[in-house]
Amino acid sequence: MNDFTNLTNVQKDVLREIGNIGAGNAATSMAKLLNKKIDMQVPSVKVVSFDEVMELIGGPDELIAAVFFRIQGEAPGTVYFILSIEEAEFLVNEIVPGNKGNLLGESANDFAISALQEAGNILTGSYLSALSDFTNINMQPSVPYLSIDMAGAILTVGLLELSQVSDYAIIIDTKINEQEDQKGVQGNFLLIPDPASLTKLFHALGITEYD
Repeated sequence: MNDFTNLTNVQKDVLREIGNIGAGNAATSMAKLLNKKIDMQVPSVKVVSFDEVMELIGGPDELIAAVFFRIQGEAPGTVYFILSIEEAEFLVNEIVPGNKGNLLGESANDFAISALQEAGNILTGSYLSALSDFTNINMQPSVPYLSIDMAGAILTVGLLELSQVSDYAIIIDTKINEQEDQKGVQGNFLLIPDPASLTKLFHALGITEYD
């Protein structure tokens, strides 16, 4: 099941539903964190080359904040929660009103960085918990890491291992937005299953036909 480019519509629908459930759980966690209503957009499922992954978030030179971890257990993979620097600083200010959420340069605020990491840990943890419950597959997160750097430097960590077995990744892209503010918080969850994990996910959900 390493030929990602030949996913059937049924398989894409399954991946989309997995993304919906994970993102819905994460949106609930974010709503509790911010004490505000959160909207979730239906995720898209894309089969893209690794270069295209970079372009999806603005190019390899785009500065981003990302919490990422490896999924360990029966269906390994990688999960990212990605924000632009502006969105990350906005989120910190929403969590701790009045706090200067500077994340870059000499004015970088250690408290702001800690708040962002904790928010990312809560969201990514709730995302993975929902996926594990839905599929009934044992999936445990590694220690989450917060990185603030260029997209190319951050994403290479997760894509390097996959590049040994495939030139493509399946991206389940989910966006969550705050209802009450036009600026809002818009993050991207990227779930990148390892190639062998896809067969296990599909089998767990009763999808055994690949044509």
